[in-house]
Amino acid sequence: MPHLVVGFDLDMTLIDTRPGIAAVWEALSAETGVYVDSAAAVARLGPPLEHELAVWFPEDQHAAAADRFRALYPDLAVLPTLMLPGAREAVDAVHRHGGRVVVVTGKYEPNARLHLDHLDIPVDVLVGWRWGPQKGETLREHGATVYVGDHLGDIQGARVAGALSVAVPTGPISADDLQAAGADVVLEDLYAFPAWLDEHVLDLRLTDLEARLRGLGSVLVAFSGGADSAFLLAAAVRALGPDNVAAATAVSSSLPAVELDDATRFTARLGVRHLLPRTAEMDRDGYRANAGDRCYFCKAELLDVLSPVAREQGLAHVATGSNADDALAGFRPGIRAAAERSAVTPLLDVGITKSQVRTASRRWELPTWDKPAAACLSSRVAFGVEITPARLARVERAESGVRAALAAAGIVVRDLRVRDLGDTARLEVDPAQVDVVAAAPVVVAAVREAGFSAVEVDPRGFRSGAMNELLPDAGRYR
Repeated sequence: MPHLVVGFDLDMTLIDTRPGIAAVWEALSAETGVYVDSAAAVARLGPPLEHELAVWFPEDQHAAAADRFRALYPDLAVLPTLMLPGAREAVDAVHRHGGRVVVVTGKYEPNARLHLDHLDIPVDVLVGWRWGPQKGETLREHGATVYVGDHLGDIQGARVAGALSVAVPTGPISADDLQAAGADVVLEDLYAFPAWLDEHVLDLRLTDLEARLRGLGSVLVAFSGGADSAFLLAAAVRALGPDNVAAATAVSSSLPAVELDDATRFTARLGVRHLLPRTAEMDRDGYRANAGDRCYFCKAELLDVLSPVAREQGLAHVATGSNADDALAGFRPGIRAAAERSAVTPLLDVGITKSQVRTASRRWELPTWDKPAAACLSSRVAFGVEITPARLARVERAESGVRAALAAAGIVVRDLRVRDLGDTARLEVDPAQVDVVAAAPVVVAAVREAGFSAVEVDPRGFRSGAMNELLPDAGRYR
């Protein structure tokens, strides 16, 4: 996916320079004896300084007046200038998406830098002395696909760059006039920008995902029934049609029965083939040993089973639901095993995150959009404790018993895990419900009845990958 680059204008887009610039005009007027209506001057902010000088000064004085204006500026204009509402949030939103912020302004660049430094606005590139088409040329040089500004010249610059014009009526131009001038998007102010950007980036990534899937031709989706693989399966059906897609849910002792039932209903809803091959990860010594690299052996078994299934079905690729967040996590040995076996990762390839999976799933009305994380049963067993079918069955009984006890007690939880530490079970629930659950003897009793001799309720509550915290060096298993 192309890197996100968003351009911003400076004056009256990110910062309100009117008080400071008025002070500079007044000082310049006092020094030169040339009358300047500072209020009128700052009401026209946007074009280069020379445009405003031409209103007040004879042509032969323009150069000297401009030099003096810029010399007075640091002492008079920087301290009174404030950020406009939502400016920091807008810049942070770009960085949150892994993007770069490029400020392109008509202002003298050293003075523009003083503002950014004083207000601590974290931009990646600053280019000054650009106006209208010149802004567009600079934006194009830096690969910007969005330009945010408050002036008609900013819309013109976006057009030249082939970028999306996002306008805010925080300068001298009204929202209606910005719209009439051809702005693609008009926002009330920059507070609205992060939400708009979230949707824009998601739209871009969904477009990229469709193109990526079309390029694959046909896929067998490794379908666990979770939110990620469900979304990938739905996207594949949309892009390729159900005849070029199949779902494969691996059946083994590590798959909770409820997950298989949910997966079957979901594939029926999509009208796609649902295959149920059996996997034998329990036959792999590395899997049973349950060291930090257990997921490597699990994923290796899965792909070793699914690859021939894909060939038998006439499907070109096996796809997994790994997303962009998985690649950033410090401990994902399963991703390595899949890559070694040439599995494709379309969500990861186009940069779709877990949050975007859920947002897009809700947009598409998929029932999995808010489904809690549901890792395999083996993820509940502490590293170093041997994985056995009986141990996994005990965990599944305990979790089913806890859910039933919670329902009977009227206690609502979203996420729940019973962690097998050997003879002791550690119960994790939503952090807000920890005290309520700990005070409910019937819930703890349900875990003991499943076969655990001792139970503790984790005071920190549920968190994905909690077992990884017990590893002395997770990095060596990547």
